[in-house]
Amino acid sequence: MATGEKVDYRSSASTKAPMLDVPPDLTQLARDSRYQTQQGGVVSAAAFQSGTPAAAATPVASTVAVRSVGDVRIERMGNQRWLSTPLTPEQLWPLLQAFWKENGFTLSVDQAASGVMETDWAENRAKLPNDFIRSTIGRVFDSLYSTGERDRFRTRVERSATGTEVYISHRGMIEVYRGQTKDMTGWEARPTDLQLEAEFLSRLLQKLGVKQEQAKAAVADPTAPPARARVLQGQPQAALQIDDNFERAWRRVGLALDRSGFTVEDRDRGQGVYFVRYVDPAMAGREAPGFFAKLFSGDTSEFTGPERYRVAVKGEGENSTVSVLNAQGAPEAGAAGQRIVALLVEELK
Repeated sequence: MATGEKVDYRSSASTKAPMLDVPPDLTQLARDSRYQTQQGGVVSAAAFQSGTPAAAATPVASTVAVRSVGDVRIERMGNQRWLSTPLTPEQLWPLLQAFWKENGFTLSVDQAASGVMETDWAENRAKLPNDFIRSTIGRVFDSLYSTGERDRFRTRVERSATGTEVYISHRGMIEVYRGQTKDMTGWEARPTDLQLEAEFLSRLLQKLGVKQEQAKAAVADPTAPPARARVLQGQPQAALQIDDNFERAWRRVGLALDRSGFTVEDRDRGQGVYFVRYVDPAMAGREAPGFFAKLFSGDTSEFTGPERYRVAVKGEGENSTVSVLNAQGAPEAGAAGQRIVALLVEELK
């Protein structure tokens, strides 16, 4: 989709969008010792409250394309982009709060201790057709018009040795007709919009003082190298390998999970484990479908309730292994685990 002037969530700020039949996100991370600053490398933004100095610098992998823009830069690998700034998380957090509100969003998750911020669902009013009828009476009855789409954005903040890294991920829903007579509607997930993610990274660059032309050029950098990720064969559990050290692999896997529809219930960076869950779309008011909607192609017969898994990241020098474990921490060797890994590889391109 086009971006820039064709992205407008502010025009609907005064007209509250209809609530989606999606239960509240459960990404409530406990504030405990697991989120304190770790020794060596990049650490979680959970160190906000501790005041612990940033750890020693970790060299940026040579396979990451970097476009410097003053004191702020965009880094990119494959289809993933993120912003790096010398500002500390403590300095950056209120700027991020103001940034999303200025763009017409309400924050439904605002957790500085865990470094997670998420907007409520909102409608991009710029997608509405500017036809004769709307241009004539739209000012009075504009709230009656709807695109049938909603978006939300998650911001993940990670403290680095030189400042802060910011990851923005998109999740979208679309209203579809259901039933034999198509007389009712419901909400279903739609694919992640990478251009929307890039647009808001560009706007955030501008918020931090970069000129518009420079910000758009930095985000649009076409020279990013491919992100090398591959499925590992012959393993006792479903696993993949990423050509990244632990610090970078940890954050990139987190972004992949944010995009996919999994809810990250908890994370233990010290052990390199994400605790994730997924709810059957037929349950809990139809939570936005993610991996399993893709895994089973709409057939939810293979699971009947919340499914919990652990995604473990283990660094091995300049490479990292990502494994799928079941809820008890045992290797997940079934077909579902293999499909999850295949989708993670696709997301990490």
